[in-house]
Amino acid sequence: MASFFNNPFSTPIGQRIEQATDSSLASENWALNMEICDMINESSDTARDAMKAIRKRLSQNAGKDNQVIMYTLTVLETCVKNCGKAFHVLVAQKDFIQELVKLIGPKNDPPAVMQEKVLSLIQIWADAFKNQPDLNGVTQMYIELKNKGIEFPQTDIEHLAPIYTPQRSVPEPPPQVVQQTISPQHAIPMPPHSNGPTVLSAEQTTKLQSELEVVAHNMSVLGEMLTELKPGQEDPDDYALLNELTATCKEMQARIVDLIGRINDDELTAELLRLNDELNNLFLRHQRYEKNRTSSSATSPSAILGAAIGVPPPTTGAPQAAAISNDPRLIDLDARTEKLTNSFSFMSE
Repeated sequence: MASFFNNPFSTPIGQRIEQATDSSLASENWALNMEICDMINESSDTARDAMKAIRKRLSQNAGKDNQVIMYTLTVLETCVKNCGKAFHVLVAQKDFIQELVKLIGPKNDPPAVMQEKVLSLIQIWADAFKNQPDLNGVTQMYIELKNKGIEFPQTDIEHLAPIYTPQRSVPEPPPQVVQQTISPQHAIPMPPHSNGPTVLSAEQTTKLQSELEVVAHNMSVLGEMLTELKPGQEDPDDYALLNELTATCKEMQARIVDLIGRINDDELTAELLRLNDELNNLFLRHQRYEKNRTSSSATSPSAILGAAIGVPPPTTGAPQAAAISNDPRLIDLDARTEKLTNSFSFMSE
């Protein structure tokens, strides 16, 4: 029985965290993630149980199941954004941040997307908690890593949503989207401007939902390409497609941002906000991809990180994944990347 009580997944919150991070999930279970946040906010004991489950989930799957790790990081990020001080104190502890750093060390051969996710979270939390003495463990680790030469993602901290998330309002689109001129045939047609939000008909709602599925699919393809392609080693056609898909997603984001403040539908607005956030993350990943591409001959971020935390590189080379160009199923996206610009006819009639 002792092993049962020591099992962090035997608690109600632990069970939900295990479910929310199951590698068989097709995508994040946001309803379950938010339920986890609500449970954590009920008591400090639940917050501690949740943290035990998160730490166990990360340590058990380090170097083994990257999908579980990514889902767990998403749960962690969501909880920090939506939970209170009791949970923040646990997250900001220096020993936990050290565990996150070791997670992306060379021993575990982490993919670039995981390295970027962990470093981005540390950077955001360090900025959010820098003026709170009881939460400065993460800030100390951030400064130490910076001093050791760790390069963090380029993130516009000032324009990120705050950790203590208020009721969300219409977000400002990124500057590059504001400045971008999109021709009429590339735009999602908007409802006419009125004095207040527009109430959509059932037909309009169905049509918009269908078109947002196209956006989500293209985002998925873009994310897959950013994960699978190796900066500086990609096929020219793949690289051209990557940039074309990024440009198209930026055009679609401008239309999504415009829709957010003009539709009187809470569920649709929440979906638009989620898509906008994920698009911003994809664009940050693309920026980092381009930066890594220009310095592809330099030492890998994982190796630099390993040196900084005192972990030697692996002595035996792990089997290299097959080059992306050798698997047409991963790059032959012609059938999956129909022009978004030809698909968005929302309310054009």
